[in-house]
Amino acid sequence: MVLMTHAPATTRATRRQHDREIVALAVPAFGALVAEPLFVMADSAIVGHLGTAQLAGLGVASALLMTGVSIFVFLAYATTAAVARRVGADDLPAAIRQGMDGIWLALLLGAVVVAVVLPTAPALVELFGASDTAAPYATTYLRISSLGIPAMLVVLASTGVLRGLQDTKTPLYVAVGGFVANAVLNVWLVYGADLGIAGSAWGTVIAQFGMAAVYLVVVVRGARAHGASLRPDAAGIRASAQAGVPLLVRTLSLRTILMIATAVAARLGDADIAAHQIILSLWSLLAFALDAIAIAGQAIIGRYLGAGDVQGAREACRRMVQWGIAVGVILGLVVVAAPPVFLPLFTSDSVVKDAALPALLVVALAQPICGIVFVLDGVLMGAGDGPYLAWAMVLTLAVFTPVALLIPVLGGGLTAVWGAMTLMMAVRMLTLWLRSRSGRWIVTGATR
Repeated sequence: MVLMTHAPATTRATRRQHDREIVALAVPAFGALVAEPLFVMADSAIVGHLGTAQLAGLGVASALLMTGVSIFVFLAYATTAAVARRVGADDLPAAIRQGMDGIWLALLLGAVVVAVVLPTAPALVELFGASDTAAPYATTYLRISSLGIPAMLVVLASTGVLRGLQDTKTPLYVAVGGFVANAVLNVWLVYGADLGIAGSAWGTVIAQFGMAAVYLVVVVRGARAHGASLRPDAAGIRASAQAGVPLLVRTLSLRTILMIATAVAARLGDADIAAHQIILSLWSLLAFALDAIAIAGQAIIGRYLGAGDVQGAREACRRMVQWGIAVGVILGLVVVAAPPVFLPLFTSDSVVKDAALPALLVVALAQPICGIVFVLDGVLMGAGDGPYLAWAMVLTLAVFTPVALLIPVLGGGLTAVWGAMTLMMAVRMLTLWLRSRSGRWIVTGATR
């Protein structure tokens, strides 16, 4: 993984080629990733002026929606890998056909989720602990916004299609356009049409369906240009679902780890949980930069393996790991320098700041590890190595859970919580590195 200073010219040329590919895919992907949370921020800013109860209701409903949708992120990951393989095999009709299977699966799953959420919205809001004053607003927002879930899942699957086709610019344009439309619609419906929090929900739903429509136009045009069928194919949809199940297990295990960490921090006291939430927001922001490289890895590795280029896949993996380490080091230095500017944005409480500072140092030291983890995660996803990723994450959860739960018992504080989070990332790094070294992830061909 160490960059040689006196490499042959061919090696330097290969590195430059990989660098160009990584940058071309990762930079737009990063922009699209950053645009996504701006939806919630815009809604919060607009609804916040309606009142505290409305904002609290939005917070509960948004948490439920984002948690639910994040479970289905496999629609993007699995579709990217499958489509990229067929692109590498020079079979664009099959690549787009594979993408359509993912989109049909997204529509089916979206319909099921809507059917579940609409009647259970009040119970879900109550489960998340909404107050009596906030609950009606949360229920209203959740019910209306749930209607946009099919569109949100289509966006995920369509994004995977375009990433697999080595296109991350279109998702960036769609994400930015969706954000602007969402903000304009929210202001108009909330205040101009005087619909209150319901207007915010409807604005977001309309923006989501608009984004889904743009994606579908792009994909349908590609399908017609290459003679790919648009009709649902039961076998293809079933294959897409089967490829997504291991990634679903992986995602659920990761979400469980984050929930355990938050629950443990909450037991440490108000200052610690407040500091934990601040650090978690920073952790999520840093993850966008690293996830952009991982997305590039999914697309590039899938394409190389589809083309049967084992050497190219290995070299691309090696170069992306170097990128992950370098970006991780840079992000670590940013975290070290950020507290004087970052912390006052969230709190003026000196107790919260004191709790956050040593934990932030741990986060900073962990960033190079995170860089390796995100990249290798993306590489193995691009290779379609979902079953290994699932079992590796379950193992990581099994290691993390007892360590985290012992922290309050042993008198540990927030720094110990983030030490456990760093241990979690170290375990992930070890499992992913062992897999990458074994070469068992390298399976060539249009399908794995």
